[in-house]
Amino acid sequence: MLELKGNGFILREWEINDAPWLQKNANNYKISDFLLDQFPSPYTLEDANNWIALNLNQEPVLNFAIVIGGKVSGVIGIVPRTDVYRLSPLLGYWLAEDYWGKGIMTEAIKIFTNYCFKELDYIRIQANVLGNNPASMRVLEKAGFKLEGVLRNAMVKNDVILNEHIYGHCKA
Repeated sequence: MLELKGNGFILREWEINDAPWLQKNANNYKISDFLLDQFPSPYTLEDANNWIALNLNQEPVLNFAIVIGGKVSGVIGIVPRTDVYRLSPLLGYWLAEDYWGKGIMTEAIKIFTNYCFKELDYIRIQANVLGNNPASMRVLEKAGFKLEGVLRNAMVKNDVILNEHIYGHCKA
């Protein structure tokens, strides 16, 4: 099983028995309010099982559970793109509210980005952030990502029109 170690957490492949902790920690509007609408809210045990089934036995591993104290406390992964974007996937992540503000996500992004550049041969990682999520923007900046542009009125979340902030990090 592939594991990437951080300070007080690990990034590891998904296991079938991860569903209860995934469901518990993902079922939080303070998380879903800052993610795409495809992220279920409320987040059910069925949603957790479906997510895990989708990500079991990946080759290569593109999506990791963030595990703290033996419990799934978040997610980090990439969505590959095709055509001219084939070497610059999109980054996605979230962390259980109990662990916000502790530097965990910044370190997880650094570790994961390094893995993507070294093991998967990507040349760039892109993250698109809802304009009302300055905490995520700060996390990306601390992890070495640069703000590359703002698309005005590009998103609608919870009936609010938002700017989309585009962050990128390129292989050195």
